[in-house]
Amino acid sequence: MIKRVRNWLREKRYKRHRLQSVRARHGLRLVTLGSDYGGWTFLEDDSLQGCTIVSAGLGEDSSFDVEFADRYNARVVIIDPTPRAVAHFSAMKKRFGKRGETGYVSSGSQPVEAYDLSNCSEDNLVMVDRALWCRNETLRFFLPENPEHVSHSIVNFQNDYRQNTDHLMVLAGTLREILHDHAIPVEKVQLLKLDIEGAEVEVIEQILADGLRPRQICVEYDELNRPSKKGFQRVDSADKALRAAGYVCVYGNGSTDYLYLHEEQP
Repeated sequence: MIKRVRNWLREKRYKRHRLQSVRARHGLRLVTLGSDYGGWTFLEDDSLQGCTIVSAGLGEDSSFDVEFADRYNARVVIIDPTPRAVAHFSAMKKRFGKRGETGYVSSGSQPVEAYDLSNCSEDNLVMVDRALWCRNETLRFFLPENPEHVSHSIVNFQNDYRQNTDHLMVLAGTLREILHDHAIPVEKVQLLKLDIEGAEVEVIEQILADGLRPRQICVEYDELNRPSKKGFQRVDSADKALRAAGYVCVYGNGSTDYLYLHEEQP
């Protein structure tokens, strides 16, 4: 199984000619924003100026969200019901309008003083304390295996997909439902970031079924951190579904993080 995963990662890691071809056609370049821990790589595009993006999975590192909102004067809708994530965002809100006072740390728990929030307000950083999922329902949100870690999981891959480990009950919703609740037209979303501890598989399938096609999708396939037959099959299924829907995988860090670009047919 580990060999199969490695081969899959190697195949995604590059086909550099594919990325170069996409960049040449669209005149795009790769940009990385955020801390070493919480940063994400995407393709810079004029359409990002003043756009809306969805950032699912905050944890305690909002460096990507803050830098993106500042760079593009964008509205970032952050989705995460994790109690520590909600508390982290609440602490951030108290510093809206203030500059950063310190640098980023190497761990996944950033001090809110590290963020340059001088150009941020409740207008461009929005927190939704729901879980992004494939249905609108109340469900189990499983605690991480290591209690010091922040990330909870709907699918509970950290605990071998069991349904009897410690959990919270949270309200979950589809991307379409959450956008509707916040009066955001689905076609306005230029980029979707998914760091949701295994739930990205079901979410990707649902957004495709709903006909949603964000221009760019940044996804962390968390289950590749703990290779298993079930986990690999789930990730491979999501990747194939994206490609069948017109997405091209144009970047990968050789581990868990990948970037897909939707290429519209002429």
